Amino acid sequence: MAAKKNTPNRYKRQGKKNRKSNPFSGGKALLKKSVIILFVGAMSLGCIYIHDAILQCPLFDVKTITIDGLDRVTRDEVLARTGLDKQANIFELLPDMLEKKLNTHPWIRMATVKRQLLTTISIKIEEQEPLAIVTIENLADIVINAQGAPFKEYEPAKDDLTALPVISGVDLSLSNSTYLFEGDLFNAVMQILKIRGIGQIQTILGDENTGILINILNTRPDKNFTKNPGETESEIKTVLPIKLGFDEFEKKLARARQIQRYMENNYPDKTISAIDLFSLKKVFVTTKDAAQHTTEKGV
Repeated sequence: MAAKKNTPNRYKRQGKKNRKSNPFSGGKALLKKSVIILFVGAMSLGCIYIHDAILQCPLFDVKTITIDGLDRVTRDEVLARTGLDKQANIFELLPDMLEKKLNTHPWIRMATVKRQLLTTISIKIEEQEPLAIVTIENLADIVINAQGAPFKEYEPAKDDLTALPVISGVDLSLSNSTYLFEGDLFNAVMQILKIRGIGQIQTILGDENTGILINILNTRPDKNFTKNPGETESEIKTVLPIKLGFDEFEKKLARARQIQRYMENNYPDKTISAIDLFSLKKVFVTTKDAAQHTTEKGV
């Protein structure tokens, strides 16, 4: 048998030949990368230049500021808190940051800030709706909103809230790093405050053993009260305490109104001085005889 003749590997030789024929292929790739890097750098510098030019251009300064929803909060307070009391470029202002600054104001429940056109800032304010003042032993009085959440310390000299009811007998609790009022007693207070047609509630006292006691301005004050010089009619009205217990507040308050109308129609010479509605099955009414200055209590 004849010996097999070894033939050269043509494929490998061809590959070597191809590699030798492109000695500058790596240099071209490096050149392309360099061009891309220079282009990106030039674009970045251009963007920075344009950005600075826009922020420094007086054409984009804020010229108009509209603010809606103000009542207790003043326009000057809004401008000072957002820094809009000074000259500012509209593109330099971040609406989200301005909203956060405004929301730190105790009387602002929610703020919305928007850019309009190229020189206008629009601000919408939703203020807190005060519902009542809560007194807590050894702490400052607190104002709660319509949702029952505390939102600021009561400042009599600044806050015109003398017509609000004053709540006592409830305590603050800490929940998720936030202080709030909660529990059955406070929920009962909130139920009463949502009932319409009660009249002007002056105080609400919560007690874990006896429930809720409210004091309202009596709709029929004693006619024999003497009015001092300079004293208004509202200042001589009597306060009517009503015990409500723990439940059925709407029915009990409706019963209290029925009792008042009945007494006015049938006993005009008497004035109700207290109503005990702890139970609807047995109601106690304390009356005062205006002429004889005597007090009676009956069922």
